[in-house]
Amino acid sequence: MKKTALQLVLALALIAGLAVRASAVQVQDLVRIKGAEGSKLVGMGLVMGLPGTGDGGKFTPAMQSLARVIEHLAVGGVTASDLRNTKNVAMVAMTVNVPANGVREGDRLDVHVSSIGPAKSLEGGRLFLIPLTGPLPGSDIFAYAEGPISVENINLPNTGVIKNGAQMVQDIRAQYMDDYGQVTFVIDDKIASWPTASNLASHINGVITLDDGPDIARAVDPKNIVVQLPRADQNNPGAFLSQILTSYIDPPLIGTGARVKINEAAGTIVFGANVQISPVVISTQGLTITTVTPPVEPTPEVPVVETSNWVSIDPESRGGTKLADLLNALKQLRVEAKDRIAIVKELDKVGALHAELIIE
Repeated sequence: MKKTALQLVLALALIAGLAVRASAVQVQDLVRIKGAEGSKLVGMGLVMGLPGTGDGGKFTPAMQSLARVIEHLAVGGVTASDLRNTKNVAMVAMTVNVPANGVREGDRLDVHVSSIGPAKSLEGGRLFLIPLTGPLPGSDIFAYAEGPISVENINLPNTGVIKNGAQMVQDIRAQYMDDYGQVTFVIDDKIASWPTASNLASHINGVITLDDGPDIARAVDPKNIVVQLPRADQNNPGAFLSQILTSYIDPPLIGTGARVKINEAAGTIVFGANVQISPVVISTQGLTITTVTPPVEPTPEVPVVETSNWVSIDPESRGGTKLADLLNALKQLRVEAKDRIAIVKELDKVGALHAELIIE
């Protein structure tokens, strides 16, 4: 085969492969691995150095905490009443979002800070060094937080962020695999169903087959697929899981269900191409159908115009009418977006819309 012919064949093969992938979906876009969820760290502390916008001496919890800090680091015998004129300190609650893939000792994360007392603003304050634990009582200390606070919303001066303010002192690792070498794929809620779970499990079993062994994947419910890793891959599961997650599955095998989503503020209607409606007659104020019937020899100057304030969808009751047919007709009739949305909502109310209606 000549070089140019070989190049042409390879190019066509590449284009064909790209075309197939363009119409398919990667498994990793449909599922997440159980155990790869985010978590949170929490803490309570004091913001100091505020320009007179703190809690004030009448807020006892803040003053008691400040007295304990002073007693621990400097001199003893200080009481909350001794700090009654203090206005530059505020008691705050802190949360840190831990990424789904976990963090390692030494990593830094943002700290979200919120005042819990009568402080007017946290602007200009600095969080005093404080430990952060897990959200359950008795949890270990996983990080320490400290640093200047940035108020990002002027309308919410009692909240702020400390960029990279938390430093990890312990690892938090995602637990992907259980003690039996199994990994659970959790299907996205939008497509979770028995057919989808079954088809995904069959697809995984087609991607990876074991010699003289059982299927590795099984759907245990509409949302979860359990995958058994071979013993040889359990200590190094990366390549095994990547092969599954980067594989492609045809969209028809993913039963998303019929849904119609309406955003009233934006005036948009989003739906699948196969959403159906029952036979129905629609009449609404401002809806007019205009048909132009030309004479035997039609001319643009002398048309015959017929008008009606109703439109019949599937008048012969044969079924199978698509929502897209109705909306296209309404669009051609220049029906405004708000009126089209109102019609779809009414269809849902009378049970003529065969899809889940979601209104944002």
